Amino acid sequence: MKKNLACIVIFSFIFGCAVGPDYERPQIKTPAKYRGVSTQDNNSLADLPWWDVFKDPTLKSLIDEGLKSNLDLKIATARIEQMREMARIKRGDYYPQINYSAVDNYGRNILSYGLPDGKNSNMALGNVGVQWELDVWGKIRRASESARAQYFASIEAQKEITLLLITEIATAYFELRELDNELEIAKRTVDSFEGTYDLFTKRYKGGASSLLESSRAGAALAQVASSVPSLESRIFEKENQISYLLGRGPLAIPRGQTLGDQYLMPQVPAGLPSALLERRPDIRKAEQLLVSANADIGVAKANFFPQFSLTGIFGSSSSDLKTFSNSWAAGGGITGPLFSGGKISGNYQASKQAYEQVKVQYEKAVINAFREVSNTLTYQQKLTGIRTEQAKAVDFLRTATKLSMDRYKKGLASYVDVLDAQQQLFPAENELVRTDRDRLLAVVQLFKALGGGWNNPQQKTNDDKKE
Repeated sequence: MKKNLACIVIFSFIFGCAVGPDYERPQIKTPAKYRGVSTQDNNSLADLPWWDVFKDPTLKSLIDEGLKSNLDLKIATARIEQMREMARIKRGDYYPQINYSAVDNYGRNILSYGLPDGKNSNMALGNVGVQWELDVWGKIRRASESARAQYFASIEAQKEITLLLITEIATAYFELRELDNELEIAKRTVDSFEGTYDLFTKRYKGGASSLLESSRAGAALAQVASSVPSLESRIFEKENQISYLLGRGPLAIPRGQTLGDQYLMPQVPAGLPSALLERRPDIRKAEQLLVSANADIGVAKANFFPQFSLTGIFGSSSSDLKTFSNSWAAGGGITGPLFSGGKISGNYQASKQAYEQVKVQYEKAVINAFREVSNTLTYQQKLTGIRTEQAKAVDFLRTATKLSMDRYKKGLASYVDVLDAQQQLFPAENELVRTDRDRLLAVVQLFKALGGGWNNPQQKTNDDKKE
């Protein structure tokens, strides 16, 4: 018996191996540079922490509050702890499982211990049992590898949510400041249109113009005035959106720098495309899920082979709670499948197809990352030219509005010239502030697309503590 047990243990350690494929990262060709970028730079916007990208102190305060209180982030943090414990559970299968049992019975004919029939008896039993499944084929190792990868994936998921939260708060804040500018423009335009309407009305009452001029001016005034409550409602909704991101009930949001005073980086480097695979948390998460799916193939393959286990028991019994007799036993066992109706084979094939699905998801995440960076870089570059032309248009329209009013007062232009210039200036000013907003949002989106904020020392320290 001792020789048999020794053979089982020696066999498990000598021939033990982890069946199934070892993980290898899929080969995905990365471009030498991002499409739309003429030069290549090793530096990247994503190397900067978020507090160096967004300079507005009020925005920094809002992002900091969101990182502490956002509910989705709290859920992600709790999931990390859950997956940590799941990995711990799987790792525990490496070790022997030790349990105990005890029972004390009193009755008649409960056990046959040579006592005369009809005589009451007492029997106490106590045992300590050991069971240890030997990981000959690496099933436990593969299951632990899968669980560990799921744990790392949950960490990357938290980073992904963190990055998304930072960019969502920054985006909503810049959109809020743009709406503030639109409201200011609308109120200023209302004042301008009121002046025109009053002028046309006085001229009509004085018999110098027709009712048509006054009516047209009144209609233009009403149209612009209607935009004020609409903008106020949108501002209210945007403040509520930011409050939600901060994990609190609807409240007013403080304002910091105006849209025009926001820091805009003169040059926004993208860095090397090859670094994107190591930086973006969604890609890193997708790869950890791929590692997990790859390990699951090994778990499924190990089911084809027999399982070896060692068992042991040590116990003591007594019929009078005074005199105890000890007992022990040690042994080994082997179990394996003979016929399963295709269940084991089906599970193995299913795990392989699950891996292929996750592999495609990983490749999809990588390709989508390059698409997002390329689109955002191109848009960010084109916005400079768009803004320049829009600023020219606003300057020309402001001049035209002033000149048309002066000419109208002198009788050199019609009321149509005045209203036409004013009505063109209002949307042009709005488009200009929206472009100022879009230039800031382009930096936010590029920061997100590049997977920004994870290569700074503080984040690296936090990651090391988690692992």
